[in-house]
Amino acid sequence: MTEYFEVHERDSAARLGEVRLDDPRQTPALVDDLLVDGGSLWPTERELPDGDDSILTVLPHRGFPGGTPTEVQEAFAVEYPDVDFPSAAVVSPATACDYGADAYVLSNAQEIAGHAAAFVDAVIQTREAIPADTALYMSGVATPGNVSILAYAGVDLFDADRAVVKGTQGKYLTTDGEYFLSDLSELPCACPACQTPREEFGPEECAEHNEAVLRGELARVRQRIRDGRLRDYIEGQARHEQWHTAVFRRLDDQYSYLESRTPVIRRADLTASADDTLRRVEIQRFAERVTTRYRNRFEKPLVIVPCSARKPYSESQSHSQFHDAIQFRAHMVSMTSPIGVVPQELELTYPAQHYDTVVTGRWTPTEREFVANVLEAYLARNEYPRIIAHVPGEGYRDICERVENALGLEFEYTAVDHPTTTESLSNLASTLSGESKYRKREREHNTVRATADYQFGDGAGDDLFEEFQTEARYPKLRVRSPEGDQLAMQVAQYGVLSLTIAGARRWVESDVPTRRVEIDDFVPHGSVLAPGVVGASEEIRPGDEVVIEGPRAFAVGRAAMSGPEMVESTRGIASTVRHVEER
Repeated sequence: MTEYFEVHERDSAARLGEVRLDDPRQTPALVDDLLVDGGSLWPTERELPDGDDSILTVLPHRGFPGGTPTEVQEAFAVEYPDVDFPSAAVVSPATACDYGADAYVLSNAQEIAGHAAAFVDAVIQTREAIPADTALYMSGVATPGNVSILAYAGVDLFDADRAVVKGTQGKYLTTDGEYFLSDLSELPCACPACQTPREEFGPEECAEHNEAVLRGELARVRQRIRDGRLRDYIEGQARHEQWHTAVFRRLDDQYSYLESRTPVIRRADLTASADDTLRRVEIQRFAERVTTRYRNRFEKPLVIVPCSARKPYSESQSHSQFHDAIQFRAHMVSMTSPIGVVPQELELTYPAQHYDTVVTGRWTPTEREFVANVLEAYLARNEYPRIIAHVPGEGYRDICERVENALGLEFEYTAVDHPTTTESLSNLASTLSGESKYRKREREHNTVRATADYQFGDGAGDDLFEEFQTEARYPKLRVRSPEGDQLAMQVAQYGVLSLTIAGARRWVESDVPTRRVEIDDFVPHGSVLAPGVVGASEEIRPGDEVVIEGPRAFAVGRAAMSGPEMVESTRGIASTVRHVEER
């Protein structure tokens, strides 16, 4: 049972946590000054240390070098005792399991540093074998240049050993690489050590500088996790060394590992500055849900339009012009990189209104392929009587023509030079001149149902909201049953539905799989802590709407951690509670 480590915030596999000693330390962090090593059991048997609440005690252990056969590791693995003080167990990926420790030290960390595939495999195998609310410690590997990527992979604890050793060797470390001290005519840093005159700056000062920069980089990483923007930083940071780039891309290949830990909604904007952004969980998840869950309910032509810099799109000048030309006679879908395609009903849904991309006027081959694949999957699922592409020629039209040919469809192109010219808008309006308009009520109902499909699963919109009424104004719609009970409210900030108790009961009684959190015999107020969770749906992700049920309560709220983590954890908030009904 974890007592001395707690996770407070999550940003994909990276976590903001706390080593709960007498003098607590926020992680990711250096903890070499907080450790006492109980010693190796290879040369001799050792007494169990006394331990105390002021230090993290590494229990007597056996480390295994890389390449040790699994059967040998299993034969000599240590059975760590239960202790009542902060403890760490030394494990390899093959021997990692729940030993009841607060932290786990990866024994072959230094051997896999520099080997991207081995590093990613080892971290994931170890991270998934140990409890979710325990810390992972990698010794002798952290530098100012790589520590952000190590944290992004799921490592919590580090030491300054490597940085200090490099300093004593005359290697000056920065966040974007290292230099031989002899090659520097001036020092590009303002830390206390670097205030030493250049001619007096030697290995001792270099080691002091390296550690200071490492601590500063960890502070930056912690802030990025708080902001929910570590990935944005990593996309740039990974470019400084080939090993970093390889680790970054290898992690992206481990989609299920990252996806299960990545929130479905967040306040932070998403920066799309490179092709690697297309591999982000948030982008891939949005595209997957739009092409497998969303269903068009407008029996109208489709108009494909370019995105806008302003979000949500409907508040931009260009989209206002498109709306004026369309006049509710067609269904509008925006085409964009890196999101793919965004139906008008989902323009608020994270990350459709939360991203900012680099505008060069040119599409990269990777962008074209990704957006074309998403548009093709979207049109294969949704039928339209007509398809109108009101897009500029560069990139957009190439994508449309590729999809047109792949599906054997016929697109009508209405834009001349640029979609917002008078001639282009006139062409769009005249092309739709024979179409009837849909009503405001239809638009609002379709928005609610489309959001439910996206949020809860394919078919949820019709199942949960077969009959309902809307009130208030978009984008803050309230949903009521025919009897007048409020079922849900649209949260404009994230583009999701926030359920009431009545709405949650509809969800439970429907055929749509419910994300449930089973709790013990108590009535939650404000939040449900992990120790009170008896069971949870594996599909729950941080930020998901969840139904909370127990012998004494029925409630609805928003998950703060994934379903498996709720079950594994013994500390931390599992879910917030919005509404609760005592049984």
